[in-house]
Amino acid sequence: MLPVLRPGDWLWVRRGAPVRPGDLVVARLPSDASVLIVKRAVWRDDDGWWLESENQRAPGRRDSWDFGALAPSAIVGRVVLRYWPTFWRAR
Repeated sequence: MLPVLRPGDWLWVRRGAPVRPGDLVVARLPSDASVLIVKRAVWRDDDGWWLESENQRAPGRRDSWDFGALAPSAIVGRVVLRYWPTFWRAR
């Protein structure tokens, strides 16, 4: 199965858009708010959104299994479009 995102993909993100389970979102890493991460929103409870990586075996993976649920204020926006410019380059 191919990954949802590949290196070089560009994302169109709607800031402040409502998030539903299953959406790809951009969020701030809790340990360093200057770092943005792209994760799958799995569920929301009283603590916030549970975010998971698409590839749980990826080296250096960081998601809610490491830092717990994220407060809604840590969600920057919902990914609404993926554009892969590397696909269209001449080979």
